[in-house]
Amino acid sequence: MKRFAAFALMLALPGCGMHPLYSNGAHGTVGAFYGSVSVQGIEGKNGWLMHQALVDRLGEAGSTQARYQLETSLDDKILGTGITTTNIVTRERRSLRARFQLIDLQTGQTVLDDTAGSDESIDVVSSEYATIAAENSAIERLSQTVADQIVGRIAVYARHQAKAQ
Repeated sequence: MKRFAAFALMLALPGCGMHPLYSNGAHGTVGAFYGSVSVQGIEGKNGWLMHQALVDRLGEAGSTQARYQLETSLDDKILGTGITTTNIVTRERRSLRARFQLIDLQTGQTVLDDTAGSDESIDVVSSEYATIAAENSAIERLSQTVADQIVGRIAVYARHQAKAQ
C-alpha cells in the first residue's frame, strides 16, 4: 500500500505546476541568464568577499557578452549582545545586509532592486586573536549566505522574464 501511495504521489507531482529552476544547467534559461550578468566590484575587504562569492555563483561575464550589471552595496555591523554586570561583552551579533540592483545595460533601467541579509552570533573569548578570527570566519560565512540569496532572487527574476517573453 505504501508503494502505491508513493507511486501515486510521484505521478501527481508534474501536474502541480512546479518546474525545476535550473533545468538544463548552464544551457537552460537561468544558466544562460547568469552568463549575461557582470558583477561590479564592491568596496572593502567584505566587498571583495561578496564579489568573489557572487562571481563563483554567476560566473564572470565578459564586457562584450554582458547584458546586465549587478551593483551591490554592503552594510556590515557588529553589535555586542551579551554583556556582563561589569560591562564586558561576551557575545556579538554580526549582521551583513546587501542592497543589490540588476541593471539592464541596453535600456539603463534597474530591473531588480532588492535587499538580502543574514546574521551570525559570535562568542567573545578572553583571547583577542580568537575573537577576531571568529569575526572573520563569520563574515566569510555571511558573504556566502547573502550571495546565495542574491543569486536565488536573480534566478527567480530570470525565470519570470523567460515566461513573460
